[in-house]
Amino acid sequence: MQRYLYFTVFISGMTTLAVEMSASHLLGPYFGDSRLVWASIIGLILIYLTAGYFLGGRWADRSPYPKTMYTVLAWGAFTAGIVPLIAGPILRPAADAFDRFELGVLFGSFAAVLILFSVPITLLGTISPFAIRLAMTDPLKAGRVSGQIFAISTMGSFLGTFLPVLVLIPWLGTRATFLVFSALLLLVAMIGLWHTIGYRAVLPFLWMPVILAVLALLLIGKPIKTTAGQIYETESSYNYIQVLERDSYRYLRLNEGQGIHSQYHPSQLFFGGPWEQFLAAPFFNASPYDPEQVESMAIIGLAAGTIAHQATAVFGAIPIDGFELDPQIIIVGREFFDMNEPNLNAVAQDGRWALAHSSRHYTIICVDAYRPPYIPWHLTTQEFFQELRAHLEDKGVVAINVGRAPHDRRLIEVLVGTMQAVFPSVFVMDIPDTYNSIIYATMMPADWINLYKNYLSLSERDDIHPLLKIVVKRTLLYRQPTPLSKTVYTDDRAPIEWVTHSLILNYILAGGMEDVQEK
Repeated sequence: MQRYLYFTVFISGMTTLAVEMSASHLLGPYFGDSRLVWASIIGLILIYLTAGYFLGGRWADRSPYPKTMYTVLAWGAFTAGIVPLIAGPILRPAADAFDRFELGVLFGSFAAVLILFSVPITLLGTISPFAIRLAMTDPLKAGRVSGQIFAISTMGSFLGTFLPVLVLIPWLGTRATFLVFSALLLLVAMIGLWHTIGYRAVLPFLWMPVILAVLALLLIGKPIKTTAGQIYETESSYNYIQVLERDSYRYLRLNEGQGIHSQYHPSQLFFGGPWEQFLAAPFFNASPYDPEQVESMAIIGLAAGTIAHQATAVFGAIPIDGFELDPQIIIVGREFFDMNEPNLNAVAQDGRWALAHSSRHYTIICVDAYRPPYIPWHLTTQEFFQELRAHLEDKGVVAINVGRAPHDRRLIEVLVGTMQAVFPSVFVMDIPDTYNSIIYATMMPADWINLYKNYLSLSERDDIHPLLKIVVKRTLLYRQPTPLSKTVYTDDRAPIEWVTHSLILNYILAGGMEDVQEK
């Protein structure tokens, strides 16, 4: 029975971490996957575990019996399984609240769902103290026994960290993953009761798997979101992915859905967004610069391929390497966004790592992987921009899509300062009717006059794609002064979260959400 006790501790530890990892996927479609969300999940779960350790120790001393422990385990397993099913009615209004920027409903839903985890995690936290008390037969071996219990629980937690994220959630979905771990732990509890007390001890708990099975039949397979125009949704190891279609336009949304990551129309190329503005990048070189001089492109943050689609139309079938961390997004791009250009090489890897291990050089490198507060810090540093420079041709240009607030340009300033430490010339333009800007950085010294002269040259030619003329003109019309910034982020220090969280908080407090809602 001692071995089964250790097995119980292993499964309990695995389930605890599996619930924590799955919690981020449960909340991701509604609140995003920022570090703030992760900190809230991890912090509160640690508090719940602390309560469980404290209560479990006292409980085990008062009732040091296997029946008590396995009863607690059964309730912990059951409540873990019903959390995502109860959370559903709370989270669905949260999705609408995010679309309408109703912050009171949003934060209330977030708090309510996190509180739901208090019961199962606290109950699971009692298991290790219980197991130590039950396994203790010789006080002289107290250290050895407690060390073994915590070691076994931690090994279970290790498995619970990877199994849901890498296997079960992409395969079965978040709600089913909760139920799988709940059912497994409930089975362990019932077998433990059977072995220690007899089959009669199991009978009072048979309703638990029945309830879980009924709820699973009723709720599993239902859409996570029911957004107007939704034609597809799925969960990957990295994201909740959603495709919307309205008036023949398709939109890629990720996680909580604030921001469009890709757009597609079967007969349109200009969307008035950031994607097409990358095409203006090489024309900061000295005039005359011919579009045929654009020989290759790299895209960090490929998403569903809007930039690649536009670049192929404008520059021809040039080689394009598109780096996208989430392989499922690449699949969605091919299926729903016609991301099937034969010249596009879609690579499912982190952009910085993939570029560092590539021997290729590019005319244009596009970075479309920023969106506050989801800005990977390792894509904002001097070392990263040095890596970009090392993979540019002699007249190559980098272009970066950056978010901002109406009266807060700090994010642009810190990135410009960092890029100026690497590139001789840096330029900024604001995309009209959005809160996005494009930062351009050139290998050769350049100025706005170069772009203006190239625009005059392009506008006189009939063989130039109309989209290229539009984007170069827009870049000139909406150009901004390059800010003076001495800030340089490095791999050692890049506090990008300070900037993004402050930017968003100030924006909300200033009534920015209401402004967006009115628009």
